[in-house]
Amino acid sequence: MREENPHRGVDWRHLGPILSPFGEVRDAQLDAAGLIGAFALSMEKRVSQGETVSLFWSELARDLSPYVPGEQPQIPGLVKLNTNESPFGPSPKAIEAIRAAASDSLRLYPDPQSSRLREALAGYHKVAPDQVFVGNGSDEVLAHAFAALLKQPKPVRFPDVTYSFYPVYCRLLGIAHVMVPLDAEMGVRVNDYLGHAGPVIIANPNAPTGIALPRTEIARLAGARTEAVVVIDEAYVDFGGDTAIPLIHDYPNLLVVQTMSKSRALAGLRVGYAVGDAALVEALTRVKDSFNSYPLGRPAQAGAIASLADEAHFQQARSAVMRNRADLTCALNRLGLDVLPSSANFVFARHPRHSGQALAAALRERAVLVRHFAAPRISDFLRITIGSQSDLGRLTQALSEILAESRLEPMLVGKSLADPPSPGR
Repeated sequence: MREENPHRGVDWRHLGPILSPFGEVRDAQLDAAGLIGAFALSMEKRVSQGETVSLFWSELARDLSPYVPGEQPQIPGLVKLNTNESPFGPSPKAIEAIRAAASDSLRLYPDPQSSRLREALAGYHKVAPDQVFVGNGSDEVLAHAFAALLKQPKPVRFPDVTYSFYPVYCRLLGIAHVMVPLDAEMGVRVNDYLGHAGPVIIANPNAPTGIALPRTEIARLAGARTEAVVVIDEAYVDFGGDTAIPLIHDYPNLLVVQTMSKSRALAGLRVGYAVGDAALVEALTRVKDSFNSYPLGRPAQAGAIASLADEAHFQQARSAVMRNRADLTCALNRLGLDVLPSSANFVFARHPRHSGQALAAALRERAVLVRHFAAPRISDFLRITIGSQSDLGRLTQALSEILAESRLEPMLVGKSLADPPSPGR
């Protein structure tokens, strides 16, 4: 005797939101076999287009376009200039403190408020401990800032060419946003942000351009928008920019975010922080404690505190990066590349007769890795991390050989920095 299919005749309309990306469910009484078949066909189509999908994903997961971090390939002899890591190691004092923290105490949870680290950062920046927030890298701090401060009735504004995590946060959290075009020289114009209500976030120095605004411009922005939060992302400020942290005493709407990944060479430790009015910090803490109450482990807190105490190492390392940046800029100019003025630990450069994609590919063939962005206005640029003198020597030698061979695809004639973004951006 044939057994009746228990799923036949089940009303599947409640799965509409789940199945909508895979095609319309026309028959509300579709049986299980038909449902699975339709899903499989849709899956096959999306997989053939390079997508990964699952029936078990939420609508949020399906709709995301996640941030794509720089490559971390394991290639022997690779010159890695694509992720803005420091060519110099952390402070020896930080390494010693991390080793000391790797003890039997790891069986205990860390201080959820990172009190000693916040006190150390407060002393370093001449603020109060309740004006400091710490997190698992500045990316987590920024994510909390988007949730706690930038999700407002009015859209948040940020440059059209900037850190590509910003629109990812907006999509994740359902935040309306407006991207404001950079000027013809790829700079941020503060005036473009003054005639609109709503919060603002600006990377300063900007990424990936490396161009910085002076502190006076940040003060003008914060002072003109007292009804809204202004977040300044200072991941690269230690390489020639002016930090806006001293301004927080005058502007309670200003939050400044920094990281210990770049200038303090602690990218593998994941320590970021924000400095601002105590009320802004409290908002970040409320989000943190609704997400992860223990973002920094004991070794991370110990290493960060020790790094702050070694000012000599910090100054030597950042000065060396800035000297190497000046040397690299001159070398690239001699090779015919245009280099934007940088206050970061990278340069943003392009060759007037060769595409960025082709240059990046040719460098990769020579085991030199740089960052290329296939995005409007910047697709012919390369972002090049300031590495050691040896690494930069290999880069310039490789570029010299590539340009001499003249085997690259030419750029489109007439393209300029002022070209507007495509409608698809």
